[in-house]
Parts: sequence; C-alpha cells; structure tokens
Amino acid sequence: MADTPETASIADFEKSLAELESLVKDLEQGELSLEQSLGAFERGVRLTRECQQALRQAEQRVEQLVERADGSLESRPFSPPQDSGEQG
Repeated sequence: MADTPETASIADFEKSLAELESLVKDLEQGELSLEQSLGAFERGVRLTRECQQALRQAEQRVEQLVERADGSLESRPFSPPQDSGEQG
C-alpha cells in the first residue's frame, strides 16, 4: 500500500528532524573538522527550513473544536496567537 501525501509528509518531517538532531549532536561534540562543521551547519539550516515548512503546512490542516453555548461543538480553522515579536 502506497503512502498518502500526509503520511509521506509526516515521515519526511520525522526523518529530517532525526537527521537535524544527529547533526546538532555531532556539532556539540566538537570532533568535526572546520569543513565538516560548516557542511553540517549548512545541512542543518536546510533541514530546519524543511521542518518549519512542514509544520506550517500541518498547522494549516489543524482545526479547533470550540464548544458553543448550547453544548454542541463547532469546528473552526486553527489560528495561532499573533506574536508581536516584542519582549518586555
């Protein structure tokens, strides 16, 4: 049975995340040459972007279930809280 786009996307995300975690571990150990470290960093940046894109796509598919006053449930598109980008 073939993977659906959704399961393939989830598998790709999990694979990318696992590779990213492995790269971070390798970089933290400090045993890579400068050239290897730069290559790992560049790969990590690409993987991070891929993971962020996959998360954005997943977020668009998520729906919230909101309880109405009469007790019934209403499905609404998920809208994350807006971050002003300011800390204070």
